[in-house]
Amino acid sequence: MAENLVWVLVVLVVNFSGCLTEGVNNTTLSTRPDVVSIASILTFDSIIGKVAKIALEAAIEDVNSDPTVLNGTKLKIALHDSNYSGFVSMMAALQVMETDAVALIGPQTSVLAHVISHVANELQVPLLSFTATDPTLSSLQYPFFVRTTHNDLYQMAAIADLVRYYEWRQVIAIYIDDDHGRNGIISLGDQLAARGCKISHKAPIKPLATKTDISNVLVQVALMESRVMVVHTYANWGIDILEVAKSLEMLDNGYVWFATNWLSTVIDISSPLPLNKIDVMQGFITLRAYTKESKLTKKFASEWRNLTTFGLSTYCLYAYDTIWLLAHALDAYFDQGGNISFSKDDKLKGLKGDILNLDSMSIFNGGNLLLENILNVKMKGLTGAIEFTSDKDLVSPAFEVLNVIGTGVRRIGYWSNSSGLSATPPETVNMKPPQQSGASEALHTVIWPGQIIQKPRGWVFPENGKQLEIGVPRRVSYPEFVGQSKNSDAFKGYCIDVFTAAVNLLPYAVPYKFQSYGDGVKNPSNTKLVSLINAGVYDAAVGDIAITTNRTRLADFSQPFVESGLVVVAPVRRSNSSTWAFLRPFSPLMWCVSGIFFIIVGTVVWILEHHINDEFRGPPKKQIVTVLWFSFSTLFSSHRENTLSTLGRMVLILWLFVVLIINSSYTASLTSILTVQKLYSPIKGIDSLMASKEPIGYQENSFVRNYLIAEYVVDERAYVELFLSTRCEFSIVGQEFTKNGWGFAFPRDSPLAADMSTAILKLSENGELQRIHDKWLMRSACSSQGTQFEVDQLELASFQGLFLICGLVCFLALIIYIALTIHQFYQLYPTLSESSGRSVRSGPLQTFVSFVDEKEETIKARSKRKYSEGSSSRTDVENASIQNYKCSRLDLSLNNK
Repeated sequence: MAENLVWVLVVLVVNFSGCLTEGVNNTTLSTRPDVVSIASILTFDSIIGKVAKIALEAAIEDVNSDPTVLNGTKLKIALHDSNYSGFVSMMAALQVMETDAVALIGPQTSVLAHVISHVANELQVPLLSFTATDPTLSSLQYPFFVRTTHNDLYQMAAIADLVRYYEWRQVIAIYIDDDHGRNGIISLGDQLAARGCKISHKAPIKPLATKTDISNVLVQVALMESRVMVVHTYANWGIDILEVAKSLEMLDNGYVWFATNWLSTVIDISSPLPLNKIDVMQGFITLRAYTKESKLTKKFASEWRNLTTFGLSTYCLYAYDTIWLLAHALDAYFDQGGNISFSKDDKLKGLKGDILNLDSMSIFNGGNLLLENILNVKMKGLTGAIEFTSDKDLVSPAFEVLNVIGTGVRRIGYWSNSSGLSATPPETVNMKPPQQSGASEALHTVIWPGQIIQKPRGWVFPENGKQLEIGVPRRVSYPEFVGQSKNSDAFKGYCIDVFTAAVNLLPYAVPYKFQSYGDGVKNPSNTKLVSLINAGVYDAAVGDIAITTNRTRLADFSQPFVESGLVVVAPVRRSNSSTWAFLRPFSPLMWCVSGIFFIIVGTVVWILEHHINDEFRGPPKKQIVTVLWFSFSTLFSSHRENTLSTLGRMVLILWLFVVLIINSSYTASLTSILTVQKLYSPIKGIDSLMASKEPIGYQENSFVRNYLIAEYVVDERAYVELFLSTRCEFSIVGQEFTKNGWGFAFPRDSPLAADMSTAILKLSENGELQRIHDKWLMRSACSSQGTQFEVDQLELASFQGLFLICGLVCFLALIIYIALTIHQFYQLYPTLSESSGRSVRSGPLQTFVSFVDEKEETIKARSKRKYSEGSSSRTDVENASIQNYKCSRLDLSLNNK
């Protein structure tokens, strides 16, 4: 449809002007001609057009004066003025297509670029634009459109990062209602959504709008909640928007204004601006395409001052680089054998008549090759490295973040597609290690509208007279938390007072009115109340609303103002002392294990001492009494028996330590039992409640019913504490087994939730929250001084580590003792068997038992005496043997004689 519209315009233009000249079927020039024609469509009287025209002409002159670029071929440019008219721009584009121009630079706006791109596609003439930044122009629909500046997509990503950096979540978009404005704001919305933010309101302004039209739009904006504005328009009309905003007092303290690069363009080109113009942009944050300072830029800036009195804008640099880009592409084109030739378009034959003659509009035969060479150019220009990505975008998009102050701007940071926001230039950020770079780097201080340094809140309550409709549950029970007066519609209670106090701490007025929710017969469901916020019935909810997982899916909650959780309540009775109270500190198992260990340790010490210690010897009856006495006398460290062996002493020391711990624990527990008044309940907590068959109570329409069904729970601690203040026969048993709190509910993404959370924290810090608590909830008819729940008995688990260590030491001591005894037995066994007069055949076990039972000193003495007797007998035998040997030698000698 767009193509048909283009050709209808072609027919109208040709019929109206009658100026089309008859062409030839084919025009072929030399491979490297003396002159190559190009054309440009600008709006000469616009802010950008004034300087772009000068930059293009300067670039043409520099290219033609450098014989190394095109090897003698000169560029010739035809400049056309659109005069702010889309129709005139269209006529100029068609006139260009009648000539032998091989490329078209422009148009200046994205709207015309959309239309002329269809003509460029049909006639295969590359269309290069350094001002048309609409992101949708990058689509495959326009293959011959080449953008020689940065896409607005990156500019919108930079603004979205700034919004997130300053922790705002909603913005209002003010934009020109054409392709340039709409598509840019769509990109902004996408970028904000990716960062958890959004556009809360879109305020389109029609092209060529009057100040009255602009005022009508901004009046509606002033009534909105958000105070963060993003202005995306053209340099020529942007100041009008700011002047109207000034008249509506929208540039005062509390507002935040972001402007795309149109504002920096106005400041750079028109500097110095009149004071009335400067005054309407104070505190603005704007962007400027980043260009690294180099020798080329310094030289061009020096030459620029000799060419014009206008300031130097980045658009001048991109216009200059566009000519050089095209020159390098043409040079490569000619090197590849390309020539300047055109052929007729068969699609135009049907439009030929006596009056219309479209044969002069021809297809550029080398258009595809030239386009390919343009996209393959890699060069160093005034704007830095010029190279295209696969999406036909320039590489390394980056912007300066500027703050308008006084009569100029101050750079507060940078943004690049690779490193995000930073306080240092992108090339230095990219050189840092990954952990030292990124969007988290702090920017410099901003002076906001109203000449303030503190970051504005970014939103206010809408100034349209509407009050917040706040739903309040009409409770039947516990009116101390929230309740409605009988004789009026007023609400009162702890929750109401906390909300009122928090609202009073907000630095702005929040008009509101409470709306009763519930029939007054039974407690309403707080979950249903929260769901009504999500449905838009209420703007907020105030009351005893627990923050649960399901409810957070429906609304946002403030900081909890009541810490609560689920607890079990059970009837209790006084626990009085009894005859056997002294047994209560330990559980039965603990008593049994302790008694067994007393006997085990006494037995082990007896075994270790029996072989060497007379106090552990004697008749069996005496030894049994000794073991029992020694064992239990260690409880009071009153044992009279001394231990002589090293192993025995080691076991005894460890056991005395264990006894000290047990004795101290018993004493402390018994003291508590006999001196402190106790409460007793058969229900010890949630586990014993689950095991019992007792009935369980809960509040009607409370969320705890779901827990009762699935988790066996009773009620929230806040209710329970108020209940217990007058019901002394009940008490909380067990531990609190869930954690949650009560908060005020607001719609999702409502900034009021964050501000109320801050106010609640202030109430907590200054003690006001506790004062409100004491006013409504600090009352008790029960004397709780000195009372507590029955102390749990000391279980074996508390001491099993001590018993384990003690048992292990006893076991190791016995092993060592048995090993040493066996070794000694085998050394003395022959001596023992002979001295005792027993045969070894009577059995080694019986002999070993006798050896162990005998005192060690007796065994050693007997062994020593036997050893002495044996030595004397061996000496007599040896002497007799020597005498016999001597006699034998004498007899032998006599016989030989």
